[in-house]
Amino acid sequence: MDQLKQGADALFILLGAVMVLAMHAGFAFLELGTVRHKNQVNALVKILVDFCVSTIAYFFVGYTVAYGVDFFAGAGTLAANNGYALVKFFFLLTFAAAIPAIISGGIAERAKFGPQLLATAVIVGVFYPLVEGAVWANKFGFEDWLQAVTGGQLHDFAGSVVVHAFGGWIALPAVLILGARRNRYRKNGEMSAHPPSSIPFLALGSWILAVGWFGFNVMSAQTIDKISGLVAVNSLMALVGGTLVAVLMGKNDPGFAYNGPLAGLVAVCAGSDIFHPAGALVVGGLAGAIFVTMFTLVQNKWKIDDVLGVWPLHGLCGAWGGIAAGIFGQTGLGGAGGVNLGTQLLGTLLVVVFALLTGGIVYGLIHKLMGLRLTQEEEFEGADLSIHRIKATPDHETSW
Repeated sequence: MDQLKQGADALFILLGAVMVLAMHAGFAFLELGTVRHKNQVNALVKILVDFCVSTIAYFFVGYTVAYGVDFFAGAGTLAANNGYALVKFFFLLTFAAAIPAIISGGIAERAKFGPQLLATAVIVGVFYPLVEGAVWANKFGFEDWLQAVTGGQLHDFAGSVVVHAFGGWIALPAVLILGARRNRYRKNGEMSAHPPSSIPFLALGSWILAVGWFGFNVMSAQTIDKISGLVAVNSLMALVGGTLVAVLMGKNDPGFAYNGPLAGLVAVCAGSDIFHPAGALVVGGLAGAIFVTMFTLVQNKWKIDDVLGVWPLHGLCGAWGGIAAGIFGQTGLGGAGGVNLGTQLLGTLLVVVFALLTGGIVYGLIHKLMGLRLTQEEEFEGADLSIHRIKATPDHETSW
């Protein structure tokens, strides 16, 4: 029976890893559908190569930083317990690789390829694992300190704070350092509209992300005996709440319609194991409202050119999810209890501050030392031709 349980656990978390791996296709198509045609190839290539760089950085450095585990042993040793340790790494890698995928959407259309890959290696190899280890493995006694200060530990079941808030807030300094796309905001106060290049691709990306998210959340249990249908239904309800509110507030705009479910899913991650489904619906709905309101403010009033709205979507909705776990996780609101609002507030704030500092240091140094932005000519030509030497849809084919 133990052998069967070991095999089942390995299969369970492997399926989760594959589902979250598929989410990276969602990131790619969401960005592809949002950016202009001249940057579509770059969107697809970035997400794939970022994932590969993340794998190397996390396997050899990051996973050890977070959990003190390395794989410098023989294959026979690594295959013990049906290779569960390896597939657990694979699963958590897909979370780590989501950080550069999130950042990619904010800095799209004007960032250099090589410097962004360097930033990916540093963030996934060092800075993200520090947060991951602190929250999920009590690295540096972080959770013990929170317990002593607030009387509770930060509850973040599937990464609203650790993954999404961290990714969204680390992207904000990168967006600000790069500046807006050329001619996006004019000196006379007018703006150049850059509508999505392909609503079908944007919608496809959103659907892929939404489906994969059930692996992201449900398989965060990590062993089959801890699987919970509550997590699945809460994820569903948050998706629905985020979508409906975003459609209503966004006045049927398809861009808001297909980011609404993502906002809800970002927010529900932290408390998906303790919310009542009705609470998850509210959490998701409020996340949809946060995204529509803040995306509009960021783009139109504050003139911050966050192309895919990753700071409102992941940064703000992720932080909301961390706080929401301390509210809607309470038994008085139908939750399972065991959470402390003060802890959720302080823990979320500390992760946000660390992400801002990290983003400022990493992207600030790279921008100063090697340049982070494409030249004016390269940006005008588009990242596809400037970096990859090919368009997504060539105007004509060579006649052989």
